[in-house]
Amino acid sequence: MTVAADFTRLYGTAPDGVWAAPGRVNLIGEYTDFNDGFVLPMALPHTAVAAVARRDDGVLRVHSADVEEGVVQLDVDALEPRSGAGWAAYPAGVVRALREAGHPVTGADIHLASTVPTGAGLSSSAALEVVTALALDELYGLGLTRPELARLAQRAENDFVGVPCGVMDQMASACAAPGHALFLDTRDLSYRQVPFDLGAVGLRLLVVDTRVKHALGDGAYAERRAGCEAGARALGVRALRDVPYVHLPDALARLSDPTVRRYVRHVVSDDERVRRTIELLDAGEVRKVGPVLTEGHASLRDDLRVSCEELDLAVEAANAAGALGARMTGGGFGGSAVVLVEATGPQGADVVAAAVEKAFAEAGFTAPRIFEAVPSEGARRL
Repeated sequence: MTVAADFTRLYGTAPDGVWAAPGRVNLIGEYTDFNDGFVLPMALPHTAVAAVARRDDGVLRVHSADVEEGVVQLDVDALEPRSGAGWAAYPAGVVRALREAGHPVTGADIHLASTVPTGAGLSSSAALEVVTALALDELYGLGLTRPELARLAQRAENDFVGVPCGVMDQMASACAAPGHALFLDTRDLSYRQVPFDLGAVGLRLLVVDTRVKHALGDGAYAERRAGCEAGARALGVRALRDVPYVHLPDALARLSDPTVRRYVRHVVSDDERVRRTIELLDAGEVRKVGPVLTEGHASLRDDLRVSCEELDLAVEAANAAGALGARMTGGGFGGSAVVLVEATGPQGADVVAAAVEKAFAEAGFTAPRIFEAVPSEGARRL
């Protein structure tokens, strides 16, 4: 059945519309978004799809085809943060964020189905938030811009779900363009669509989903955010993006806490890696991006310490098999890696993917899921 037909079966009436919002994969720039820094994500073809109808009686009903649970019914006047609503907290948090921002959302019936892998660091939660925000924006005639929708979706995850994420995931889902990566300044939400047609230059970008599940709400993510904020305070700057890369050695010498020092070194250097990647892409030097990815993985592994055995093995095996470069992507502690490879040949995508699968089997790890990341369209009405 289609999402619309499932909606009708669930709620007894047709939806007012159907919307989609994608997951994302981040090419470079990790843990920089909550430091007002720079990121370079792109949308995946995998989407959360929502059939939605407006209600005017204060009732919010949500259902997911992907969860073995019936319809969850909530009172929009009584939505409380961190109330144990499970997956329903994502759409419910968006409703609360819209209402807190002064928008007269009086309820909705929502049925969701998603092809974004959960727990893979590919922003399945942001896709749920953005598709809900876009649908409600249109149904209630709110007239919000895409960056405004992304900020509200981020607020839902920060305040309602309780994950202190930055805005990159929601901006990528809301604003990405097919065939492009999104060069985003997370301070002012200005962005540029950067052409990223790998097929035209004989390359592919693979995603290796390690199938190791991670939970960013477990405190590790929040601890790193707090450490970055402590570093900014110690250096007397608003955020770590304000530390020039050329002054990084001097900045590190001023920090007494070795953990904070590592976090600062990663963030400032990863902002610089985003800048270098943009320069290479603008110059058409796409293959030279590979070593920048691998360098970024080492920083995430050694300075931020958010990698794991499976991610490290994916990167090492891919590079040993001839990949141009690879790194973990997303929040870490599992999830996925991205691998830049030649499309064909003795060091091509199929060869590299087979080498990663073989390495995982020999290590006794769960077989990874490997697929091509194709820069896709952002949130839209279907």
